[in-house]
Amino acid sequence: MPTYVYRVVRDDDQPAEEFEVEQSIKDKPLTTHPETGEPVERLIQSVFAGGTWTESSMSRRMKDEKKLGKQGFTKYVKAGDGVYEKRSGTGPELITRDKPITGKDLKSFD
Repeated sequence: MPTYVYRVVRDDDQPAEEFEVEQSIKDKPLTTHPETGEPVERLIQSVFAGGTWTESSMSRRMKDEKKLGKQGFTKYVKAGDGVYEKRSGTGPELITRDKPITGKDLKSFD
């Protein structure tokens, strides 16, 4: 479940308490503090995507071709000048400069 951040609404422009609440996306935003009953507003926060996003961890994940295919990604690897071979996923086995793919080629793999 997502965690939402709320802040108590104050008329005097003084710093107000902020707190977090786990709620379903389907739940309506809180309008009052669950303990004090004071009016609150939900704050917009940046998305947090958990995990480690380092160069080395991404490199390891990109090398796991079976996993990429299962997650719906297609991986092509350069095999020569203007030639790319499919390693995982769906799509043409080979893409070349002489025979580029079109939208029609991709639609047949949905």
